[in-house]
Amino acid sequence: MAYLANGAVNRVNVHYAIQAFASAGAGTFLLVYFVKAGLSTAEALLVLALIVLGRFVSRPLVLPVAKRFGLKATLIVGTLLLAAQYPVSGWIDGVSVALVLRCVFSAVGDAFYWTSYHAYFASLGDAEYRGHQIGAREAIVALIGIVAPVVGTWGLVTFGPLVTFAVAGVVQALAVVPLLAVPAVAVKAEAPGAFEQALGGARIFAVHGWLTGAFILVWWFALFVALDKSYASFGGAMTLAAIAGAVGGMLLGKGIDAGHGARAVLFVFAGMAAAILLRGTSLDTPAVAIAANVFGVFAMCFYVPTLMTAVYNLAKASPCPLRFHMATESGWDAGCFSVCLIAAGFAYAGVSLGVAVLLALPAVAAMGFMLRRHYAAA
Repeated sequence: MAYLANGAVNRVNVHYAIQAFASAGAGTFLLVYFVKAGLSTAEALLVLALIVLGRFVSRPLVLPVAKRFGLKATLIVGTLLLAAQYPVSGWIDGVSVALVLRCVFSAVGDAFYWTSYHAYFASLGDAEYRGHQIGAREAIVALIGIVAPVVGTWGLVTFGPLVTFAVAGVVQALAVVPLLAVPAVAVKAEAPGAFEQALGGARIFAVHGWLTGAFILVWWFALFVALDKSYASFGGAMTLAAIAGAVGGMLLGKGIDAGHGARAVLFVFAGMAAAILLRGTSLDTPAVAIAANVFGVFAMCFYVPTLMTAVYNLAKASPCPLRFHMATESGWDAGCFSVCLIAAGFAYAGVSLGVAVLLALPAVAAMGFMLRRHYAAA
């Protein structure tokens, strides 16, 4: 069975499922908690932009650590650094030491975690079953997304942020356990031309960062405010969306592996464009905004396998998957930082965040063009 044939990928997916539980149960709330903790929407978006900038600045630290200890150890370091961001977040009260620590742990942890995770998944996965494997991962995450927001909402309402975020940190730390049984993957001391070959992937991920910054991160802030900053309403919206998206990624991944990637791009990106338009124009009516959130998550379940099948296969064929993903993640940072900064300016000027969400439209058009060309040439 292509979805489960690779034991190492299965264990990495178990790891990813545990960290996804922490992320869906508390990580999403962690971002909108900035608004609850005394920051304005503009200030919260500016802090998010600074975290992304911190990712970019700290990413060069990943390579020497990975060369010395390997990808597995680097991924474990990133997992634990991300765990540390949760307990300190409960102490945030406006601009404070806790806010600075949260930003540092998040920025450095993200730099280590996502760079090494993508490189590790690209190295261990099978090119011929890549869509299946990514689809299985995204389906697992979508299923977890049904339960985790309910648990997170209950924790925040019943016990408050200190306890809820501390427990989330423990769960995130436990995600290292499945990694103890996966094989080590060494990183080459030298890989001539690796960064140059990664420029195409970096361009793709720069557009991806802009798109996800507007379509997901800015949207979360906008939706939270539209729902009167209610944890219960926001968590319920996340759960409804997860139910809608639970099977989408697995279905599409199978189609990509069967050689229908170019055809899938047209279908996927038409859906993404519709989801962006719906999100960007729905914020004045909470019920419509919740429906837009559901449709957007469903569209993302198709978007992620389409994108990452191409990127992971490019990474595996490159001279060094880690260096490749250092370049792509830096591209993501550039795109996301730019759109978050613009959104912060919109919020400061009193412009609806729906306008900032609509900034994802040119990105989805550019991404559709790039990926269709990639799959047509494959």
